[in-house]
Amino acid sequence: MGDLFNASARGISYNLYAGTLDELSLESKTVINTINQYSYCVAKEDSEFRDALEGSDVLLPDGEGVVIAERILTGRKINKISGADLHLHILTNLNNKQGRCFYLGSCDETLQKIKDRIGQEYPNIEVGYYAPPFKKVFSDQDNQKMIAAINAFRPDALFIGLTAPKQEKWSRQFKSQIDAKLICAIGAVFDFYSETVKRPSELLIRYKLEWFGRFMSNPRKMWRRYFYYGPVYIYYILRQKLTFH
Repeated sequence: MGDLFNASARGISYNLYAGTLDELSLESKTVINTINQYSYCVAKEDSEFRDALEGSDVLLPDGEGVVIAERILTGRKINKISGADLHLHILTNLNNKQGRCFYLGSCDETLQKIKDRIGQEYPNIEVGYYAPPFKKVFSDQDNQKMIAAINAFRPDALFIGLTAPKQEKWSRQFKSQIDAKLICAIGAVFDFYSETVKRPSELLIRYKLEWFGRFMSNPRKMWRRYFYYGPVYIYYILRQKLTFH
C-alpha cells in the first residue's frame, strides 16, 4: 500500500494499492474503489465520500495525477490501475472458474449490451443485472430491491455503476448486507464496456493522455473535471508538499 496524502491539512489519509492486479486476493469479501484527481477534490468537501474512500479494502490509483502526486509526496513509484483494467481482470478470473458477476446501475439497454458482450468474450460467466431508478437519492424501498436482486443472484463479483460519489457511498453503506465476494465501484466502465461511450484510443492511454480523450469526446461534461478541478488538485498537492516537507 502507498500512503498518498497521509497527513494533509484536512486530515485525509488514503492507502493506495501499490501492487499489481495479479496480486489482488479475489477470494475474500473485498470492497474495491478507485481514486483520481477529481474524486480526491470532491472528497475534500464531502466527508461521507471521503469516509467511503478511506474505508476501501483496496483503493486503486486510477489517474496519472494520483500516480504523479504519490511520487512527489512520498517518492514511491506506483502504476495507474484503471477501473476498466480491474473489470477485465476480474472477468478473466471468473471465466476461468465459471463464476458469476452482477451489474448494478445504468439502464436496461446498456446492461443487456454488457451481458451480450460477456456472453461472446467470456462464455463461462453467468451474468445478472439490475437497473435502479434514476434518482439523486434512493428510497429505503429502492435500496432493499437492489440488495434483494444482488443477493438472489449471489454473484462472485458485484460491479456498481451509479457514478461517483454515489456508488462508493452505497457500497460502504450496504457492504454488510451484500452477498458477494467482490464489490467494485467502476462507474464509467459500464458505458465503455457496453460501447455506449467509446473509451479513448490505446495510443492516448499509452501516452498517459486518456483524460484528454475523455475531454474531447464530451467537452461540455468533462471540462470542469479537468480544467477546474485540475488546477485545484495541483494546489492541494503543492500545499501539502510545502507544508510537510
